[in-house]
Amino acid sequence: MTTKGPSHKQIIISMGNDNKTNFMASSSNHVVNLNRALKNIKSNIMADYVCSEQIGITIVTITIKVVSSSNL
Repeated sequence: MTTKGPSHKQIIISMGNDNKTNFMASSSNHVVNLNRALKNIKSNIMADYVCSEQIGITIVTITIKVVSSSNL
């Protein structure tokens, strides 16, 4: 088995400035907690990083799919 390259996707969460500031202050902890939860459910998605946007925050995820060599 081989792996395809990672695929980036974005999840946009709308929130006000106060909540956004509080969330971004500890964004690295949130990414660690998200990845721990995703690993526990055996998901093939991992949170990569969090960035701040005007309307809220964006969580960028990575999807790693395992494929057989015949599909390459």
